[in-house]
Amino acid sequence: MIQQPVLEQTQQKGKSQLYNILVADSMSKEGLAPLLSNENVNCVEKKVDEVEDLSVYDALLVRSATTVTPELMDQMKNLKIIARAGVGVDNIDIDAATKRGIVVVNAPEGNTISTAEHTFAMIMSLARKVPQATMSIKNGEWNRKGFQGTELRGKTLGIVGFGRIGTELSKRAKGFEMSVLVFDPYLPTSRAEELGVTTADLDELLSKADIITVHTPLTKDTKGLLGMENIAKTKKGVYLINCARGGIIDEEALEHYIENGHVAGAALDVYEEEPATNHKLLAHEQVIGTPHIAASTKEAQLNVAAQVSEEVVNFLDGLPALNSINLPTMSKELYETIRPYYELTKKMGDILSQVMKTPVQEIDVQYGGEVADLDTSVLTRALMAGFLSHRVDAPVNDVNASLIAKERGIIFGEKYLTNTVGYSNLIKATVQGEGRTFTIQGTFVKEYGPRIVRINDFNVDFYPTGHLIYIQHSDKPGVIGKMGQLLGEHNVNIATMQVGRQQEGGDAIMMLAVDKEVTDEVVKDLTSIEEITYSDKIEL
Repeated sequence: MIQQPVLEQTQQKGKSQLYNILVADSMSKEGLAPLLSNENVNCVEKKVDEVEDLSVYDALLVRSATTVTPELMDQMKNLKIIARAGVGVDNIDIDAATKRGIVVVNAPEGNTISTAEHTFAMIMSLARKVPQATMSIKNGEWNRKGFQGTELRGKTLGIVGFGRIGTELSKRAKGFEMSVLVFDPYLPTSRAEELGVTTADLDELLSKADIITVHTPLTKDTKGLLGMENIAKTKKGVYLINCARGGIIDEEALEHYIENGHVAGAALDVYEEEPATNHKLLAHEQVIGTPHIAASTKEAQLNVAAQVSEEVVNFLDGLPALNSINLPTMSKELYETIRPYYELTKKMGDILSQVMKTPVQEIDVQYGGEVADLDTSVLTRALMAGFLSHRVDAPVNDVNASLIAKERGIIFGEKYLTNTVGYSNLIKATVQGEGRTFTIQGTFVKEYGPRIVRINDFNVDFYPTGHLIYIQHSDKPGVIGKMGQLLGEHNVNIATMQVGRQQEGGDAIMMLAVDKEVTDEVVKDLTSIEEITYSDKIEL
């Protein structure tokens, strides 16, 4: 569901007026300097339950201790911006903030170095058994032979997910003369070459890496990514590290492979359930752990506090929010006009990302008809946010999508269509990747809503929502029957089907809407049908 954009402030404060800002969690005083030293700011550092009148505050700064609920927002009737001094915003109800016209920002870069350094410290601690040796000598033992370690030089580090933290980690690994293998389906080859790392698919990384560390967001696709099946593919004696999100490494599977000796050791900073006191994995000598402190350095806490402090002051002074989690500010009138096209472009980007599972160098967006008269930059940002949301390990929104695209080496631009082929409005997006190009066209019809009307060179007409299956095939008798029979065997029911072809007996496509999300096994089985050249699932 698309969130409603934040409405513009009804009263713009001037710099001579006073802003009331509540800092509800403990933060670095040095980091808060942009607020504390600003003569136009009344900065109060108190917990929310210690404040008598919450309605006077224009801004709220929090870390993870304060939960920002709809009820709290209702008490803060003058609230315009919530700032999270850190990356995660799980403690903030984003939808509720957006509905109330409140911008939510975070500090996505402030703890990158701290997390990368902590991850590398965990790697070194595992390799040299530092925590175990420390505990031994503190217990009065002198056991030099019991803690033989291994050198990092010459070893292969496998990094799963290559965002900001993975990139910084690779630099440190290369400094220790390690080889670096990276699994990130969306990392362009040129970017990998520039950073001196080698790309690999997940199976290759699992089989070759001596040490594997995960740096992806926790999603339905990454939950249990390193589970019973995938850990079995790793080298015997591998080390596993998780300083990203609890659940990416399946803890039951990890314990199984620790106990049978396949995994030599593991280092965990995050857990499936926190706080993780008396965790059964930590009872194993080969496992070391820390209490979710990868981002807890004084430098990181200073950086994130300084970033959000500056962001808050700039926003209240009328400047754009650079790290907004929800949508950018726009007037209610503009929102009502642009909303249907916004929803369409967001869905188009989402579809493109899911069917274009290769690194991408360029995205070209073209507008024709009525939509070309609007502020199309808003729509292009929406398409880019939809596209990138599947590909990076941080929240993506309309504001930061262009910056993230630049970081990933993706060029994007806008053009105008002169021929809308009979539609009152038409949006065309073309994605160019390594050895593949994919084009999608959409329109908004008042009576029917957003529609996808063309994929590559094939005419279609479907509503972009729900569980979809995209199929490329040869236009031969019996293909639809085989496909239907296979889906029936998997207990997948077809709701609607769109078929497009250019000529009889040539190439064709199908877009199926089904009643439930299909598994990877279903997609694999569909591709095994002789006439089907490509198939993929799309979740909207």
